[in-house]
Amino acid sequence: MALATAAITAALSSLSLRPPLHGGGLCLKPLRATLLPSSSSVFARTLPKLAATADVDTSFFDNVDPNDDIPFDPPAPPEGYVSPPSFDELPPESEEEVAAAYEEIYGAAYSGESVLGNDIYVMDGKAKKAGGLLGRKKRDRPNDGFEERVVQVRRVTKVVKGGKKLSFRAIVVVGDKKGQVGVGVGKAKEVVDAIAKSAGNARRNIVSVPMTKYLTFPHRCDGDYGAAKVMLRPASPGTGVIAGGAVRIVLEMAGVENALGKQLGSKNALNNARATVAAVQRMRQFRDVARERGIPMEELWQ
Repeated sequence: MALATAAITAALSSLSLRPPLHGGGLCLKPLRATLLPSSSSVFARTLPKLAATADVDTSFFDNVDPNDDIPFDPPAPPEGYVSPPSFDELPPESEEEVAAAYEEIYGAAYSGESVLGNDIYVMDGKAKKAGGLLGRKKRDRPNDGFEERVVQVRRVTKVVKGGKKLSFRAIVVVGDKKGQVGVGVGKAKEVVDAIAKSAGNARRNIVSVPMTKYLTFPHRCDGDYGAAKVMLRPASPGTGVIAGGAVRIVLEMAGVENALGKQLGSKNALNNARATVAAVQRMRQFRDVARERGIPMEELWQ
C-alpha cells in the first residue's frame, strides 16, 4: 500500500498543464519523473506527534458516533405540572396597565398625570433633596452629634507646568457644644468636596475645652499659632461671647456661652482658629491641678 501511494504521487507530480503548440485543447506532457522518498519518512516529517493524553478519560465517547442523530430525551415533568402560557398567547396589555407598571417602577410620569394616584411632585422633591438646589451635589453629613460651621471658603491657585490649577480651600469648625471642638482645612476642585474634606479633617482633630458650671473658662490664657495671637478671658454669667472672626465660631461650637476673646496678631482666619484651639488646650481645671499636687482645692488660693 505504501509503495502504491508513492508511485501515484510521483506520477501526478510529473504531469504539467501546458497549452498546445498547434491549437486545440490542453495536453498533458510528462516531465522528468522525480522519485520521492519513502512515504513513511514524508508523513513522519509532515504530521505532528500527538501528545500523550493518558490522564484524559475518553471511554464515554467510544460508542458514540458524532455523525449520528442523537435524540433529545428530556426528563418527564412532575405530576400535576401545568406549563405556563407562551408570550404570544397572553392577552395584549392596555395603555393604562402599561402606564401603571411604568409608574410603579419609575414613579409618577413627567407628563403630570398619575395612574396610581401618586403625587406628581414627589419625584421632583426627591430629585431636589438628592441633588440639592439648582442641581448641585448635596453632601450627606454623618450623624455623630457634631455640628459644622464653615469659617471661610477661598479660591486658591497652584502654578503648574501647563498653567494655573484652580481649587477651593475650606475652613470648617465642628463641635458638639458640650466641650468638644475641632478645626479642619481641606482643598478640592469643588466647594462641596472641599467642605467635606475639611469637616473630616476637623473630626480627626477634636480637643476638649475645660469649662466651669457657668460655661466659661476656668482661668485666662493666651495662645498663638504662626503670626496669630489670641487672648481668652473668662466672663461672668450673662456676658455672652464677646469675640469676633474665627475665635467666636470656635468658642460657640465648643459650647462656651460667657467669654472674652481678642485677636492680637494676624487676621488670618485659619491661624486664629488654630491659635484659639492652642489656647484652650493649655487650660486646666482646678481639680486636676489639686489632684496632681496632692492638696485639697481650698489650698490652691492660699
